[in-house]
Amino acid sequence: MEIKPTSLPGVLLLQPRIFDDDRGFFCETFRAEGLSMHGISEDFVQDNHSRSTRGVVRGLHYAIGAGSSKLVRCGRGEIWDVAVDLRLGSPTYGSWEGFALSDQNMQVLYLPVGIAHGFCVLSEVADVIYKQSAYYDPAVERGIAWNDAEIGIEWPLSVDEISVSERDLEAPALSELAEPLPFVFAAEDA
Repeated sequence: MEIKPTSLPGVLLLQPRIFDDDRGFFCETFRAEGLSMHGISEDFVQDNHSRSTRGVVRGLHYAIGAGSSKLVRCGRGEIWDVAVDLRLGSPTYGSWEGFALSDQNMQVLYLPVGIAHGFCVLSEVADVIYKQSAYYDPAVERGIAWNDAEIGIEWPLSVDEISVSERDLEAPALSELAEPLPFVFAAEDA
């Protein structure tokens, strides 16, 4: 598996080897020992699978407390996956980067604790599959506005093509968060 750094320290794009022929393909998308050689050593305790239609935006989500890291991939269709740095003291705090994840490129995005996550579906249907290092707990789940002007995410669809949940529509801008963020950037995060 090839591991590529991104503009956000600690966020990594993983490119697994794909073995394909006229029968289909085989791809190993997770191997703990291989990831640990690249500093990804969390115990991933929960797998999630969401299906969404074109134009759906989910996010930007994060968990407070100990937080949760994620390994995200698109098993069907194509999404524009977005990471936003929420780690206080990070040189990229409040910055974002987007990635085209699809069932064609089979890329996996690693998001460490302190990174908000969201995506926009570009295909007619997309299945997003992700591992996380903490169990889902609604008491610690939080969000920031998917269209926060200060963050300035450039979503690949126009606003009239986008569908957002009520929860995500009510999320505050990063500068309007009611509680301080618990994430602190450390040099080893880079």
